[in-house]
Amino acid sequence: MRPTPDWHAKISQPIHDAFVDERDVQIPLRDGVALAADVHRPEAQGSFPALLAFQPWGKDHEALGQNFPHQRRPSPLWDGSLEGGDTQYLVSRGYGHVIVDARGTGASGGDLPGVMGVGGAGEGRDIYDVVEWIAARQWCDGNVGMIGISYLAAVQILAAAHRPPHLKAIFPEGGHYDGYRHVYHGGILWQMPRAAMRGRGGDSGLAVLRPESLTLKRVGEAKFRRMLEERLSDPDIRYHPNYHQLLRYPELDPIWLDYILNHLDGEFWQGEGTLAQRLEKIDIPVHLGVQLGRGWQLDETINVFNGLRSVKQLAIRPGPPMQERPFNEFHDEIVRWYDHWLKGNDTGMLDQPPIQIQVQGTTETRYYDEWPIPETVWTKAFLRPGGRLAPDPERLGADDAPPDGYYQAPQRVTDQVGRVAYQTLPLEQDLELIGPAALHLWASIDTEDTNWIVTLSDVAADGAETSITTGWLKASHRALDDGDHEPWSPRHPHDAAVPVEPNEIIAYAIRIYPIAHRLVAGHRLKLEIKSIEDPGAVNPMLPPESSHLNSARATTHKIYRDRDRQSHLILPLIPR
Repeated sequence: MRPTPDWHAKISQPIHDAFVDERDVQIPLRDGVALAADVHRPEAQGSFPALLAFQPWGKDHEALGQNFPHQRRPSPLWDGSLEGGDTQYLVSRGYGHVIVDARGTGASGGDLPGVMGVGGAGEGRDIYDVVEWIAARQWCDGNVGMIGISYLAAVQILAAAHRPPHLKAIFPEGGHYDGYRHVYHGGILWQMPRAAMRGRGGDSGLAVLRPESLTLKRVGEAKFRRMLEERLSDPDIRYHPNYHQLLRYPELDPIWLDYILNHLDGEFWQGEGTLAQRLEKIDIPVHLGVQLGRGWQLDETINVFNGLRSVKQLAIRPGPPMQERPFNEFHDEIVRWYDHWLKGNDTGMLDQPPIQIQVQGTTETRYYDEWPIPETVWTKAFLRPGGRLAPDPERLGADDAPPDGYYQAPQRVTDQVGRVAYQTLPLEQDLELIGPAALHLWASIDTEDTNWIVTLSDVAADGAETSITTGWLKASHRALDDGDHEPWSPRHPHDAAVPVEPNEIIAYAIRIYPIAHRLVAGHRLKLEIKSIEDPGAVNPMLPPESSHLNSARATTHKIYRDRDRQSHLILPLIPR
């Protein structure tokens, strides 16, 4: 099956040109706190379905999106917090658009309960009350959906898990659904969320007027102080000036401090239950969307899709991964989804397989019924001497094929990046890779921890490189989940940091984020392994603070790929 070619003609058209705007509406919650909202709806007789944008950036700031030109990275006026959707587009097509300040943010009362379910519970419960309040308005026909990207997508999953009776469907786009794996990639801190919280690097910050440490509230003063000292004992933290200051003066930024202190997965990250527990409770239709370019977000989104048991669809879109702001993209798809589920119109929404993928390196859209794709041929590419990636393993022992290696001095003394790289021969025919991947690496280090940073690239005949995907693993987080998991999809619990015995040769299973890419004949596939990011390698399509926290240890790395230690990639080859 393929999508109905004329579906654009089946969706709601812009027939309402007069709107009612109700500002600073108070929505009462069950515990007496009131949330502030702006309500936009058609000025017409009758009742309408509603789309809720629940956000922490401040509804009065979101109002800028109604008269601000669309900005795309790397515009300096791109503001990641304008995420609630195009009010004029939605209302003109017969939907109410309700923009609500989350508890403890903007003009709403109460204290912040957490962020996207992290740090505490409450957002999902609050949205339950908001949905039911909206459904009871005279102008609403009782059918409510949700809209928005990033934070506004993540809380849709929280809301659906609480099952408000009048929430009929959701459309989370570009969301972050697993708090720990959003912030820590393979156990390595990603610093972009700090920018979003503090209003740096292309984001306006959380509109939190009374920030406080939820960790301090949960564990008490004595344990909190011990946690501060413990984190300062990690050289990655101690030798990063920003974090050294924050841990010495924790009142400076209590929300981001919580993320630094809770560097292992556990209670802090699971305030509204684990992701799997939330997904088990969802019984309404869910349309997920994500753009290629940020592998951790793609990985989380696919995990949500596979964990859902309700009606579901998944759109994997081409990069770059940062949508325009104010958010206005994919609105025809959003209306198509909600016309079906909220208005009862046949838009052909279910006349296609549930997964659509726009493959990088092509202009083609593929349609599938499940992920991973059943016809995938799981293919090994072995690391070989001379920087080769080959289909066959090395036949020589370690004495004759000694390890490769690199030394990495910490960034406080050098900007030089050590690395090793391996490439295939030029491809004789096109190679299409769609699915998860992994690097099984035999290696040793002479310190007790390091970062393993893995990049797969498409190298053209002229040497130009296009990044395909990445993988990340802190060596002390190498433990695998209990239970069965496929070799192409290793899972790490990240609930303990176990130091490495210096110079011990260890087998690491490094999760590589999903791929949807075609390499054409004559190109090469390149694997690069390093331990810190290149200081000047800033992707202009991402906010400037999208780097990770580098390893601060002076470390020698040895990579083994001999007869007895067959380091190799596992790749998702799709037969042509």
